[in-house]
Amino acid sequence: MTKEDLVQLPSGAAVAFQEYGDANGVPVVFCHGWPSSCTMAQLTDEPARELGVRIISPDRPGISASSLQPDRKLADWPRVIERVLDHIGIGEFRGLAISGGAPYAYAMAATMPGRARAIAIVAGAIPMAELEDARGLLPLYRWMLALHRSRPQLLRRLFCMARPILALRPPVRLRPLLLKMLMLRPCDAESLRDAAAFEAIFESQRRAWRGSAEGVMTDAQIYALPWGFSLEDIRAPVRLWHGKQDRAFSVHLAEEVARRLPDCNARFIDKAGHYSLPICHMREILADLVSA
Repeated sequence: MTKEDLVQLPSGAAVAFQEYGDANGVPVVFCHGWPSSCTMAQLTDEPARELGVRIISPDRPGISASSLQPDRKLADWPRVIERVLDHIGIGEFRGLAISGGAPYAYAMAATMPGRARAIAIVAGAIPMAELEDARGLLPLYRWMLALHRSRPQLLRRLFCMARPILALRPPVRLRPLLLKMLMLRPCDAESLRDAAAFEAIFESQRRAWRGSAEGVMTDAQIYALPWGFSLEDIRAPVRLWHGKQDRAFSVHLAEEVARRLPDCNARFIDKAGHYSLPICHMREILADLVSA
């Protein structure tokens, strides 16, 4: 099942979402990464159908067909999800976040305890505003954080300059070259040689940039700001999955997050990186989440 829909918020803004998996299955809200969009949930489609899971994957505000909300905060997200779930008639649900989707899943768990039964965090972003030492972050993220704090207008101009290139669809014959240029971990590069996985990851990124540079930029700003709640306040069960070879967020940062969560079952996977973990372990991740 792949179903597209739009929900109108009380403000008049629209939120776009797609559905994957089993239409009658256990509902799971999917929180896409950054820069990315709702079609990243293609990674879940086949295992979700096998396991009887219904994936609801929204585009965040400003991404693709979802209306831009320039001054939005992370705390606004649970109200958006409530509107989407009410629109399709779902009460309780579980959450699944990959990479940059993690703060959004944590926000749902912290502020929707009556509806969010459990969340799974896969290669998840950490509270960057709380970091005293950023060496565990991908160098690109460290650079962006520094520019956000010191020269935000320059960062905005760089986003606008990057958009025409990053919105292009690379020819299939150039994919091996692209993977080499990204200097990925061998496990990540190998997993992305699968055509379906490559499409789910990179087409979802292209779709985000194709919408607007402003939307991608607004989405990025959320990570540099305080979340508005503490990890220690999250009482819902958290399934935390992290690859020991993750370059975006080091495993040491993930271990610190796991120690702070009151109800956390953490798995740190050998020979898994930022991309290969959700690509190669999605069935296991979903099966564990719906059993929580």
